[in-house]
Amino acid sequence: MQVKFFLKHKIFMFITILIIITSCIKKEEYPDIPSIEFENFIKLQTIEGVDSLGVLIISYKDGDGNIGLNQEDTLPPFDYNFFISYFEKRQGVFKKIDFQGVTFNSRLPYVLPEGEEKAVKGEIYDTLFINNKYDPEAYPDFDTIYFEAYILDRDLNKSNVIKTPEIIVNKKPIIN
Repeated sequence: MQVKFFLKHKIFMFITILIIITSCIKKEEYPDIPSIEFENFIKLQTIEGVDSLGVLIISYKDGDGNIGLNQEDTLPPFDYNFFISYFEKRQGVFKKIDFQGVTFNSRLPYVLPEGEEKAVKGEIYDTLFINNKYDPEAYPDFDTIYFEAYILDRDLNKSNVIKTPEIIVNKKPIIN
């Protein structure tokens, strides 16, 4: 009789402790409108020492987890959901540069989590061309750039806009 009571008591205590521990774990809660933060920008060089590409790293949070597009989502407004603008410093003033036929915009994949908890957070890594060779007026005279970026969720809620720090681009080969 005492053994059964002892086992029931231990099981009851174990379940009680388990309930207390799990109730103390705070679920992540974020607004349904996505938010992003600049994390880093890493320049990549050719073997000649010319900066050719950069990796933009941002973090994101979304309360209802509806970030990302399915493969069949290809028509506007669902053709892109990660929007990036490129700026160059020309004569001391930054100017947004639009390259005809070339865009930095991209598509984030569908990330809706399974289960009841829909809040998501993570990081996005996007590789971008940083050495403007498309505009003869800019190459190689203008070497300071920055990017602005934002995302849209599937409800077309726009996140905040982030801005990278100014980036100095080495456009000329390093001669040994």
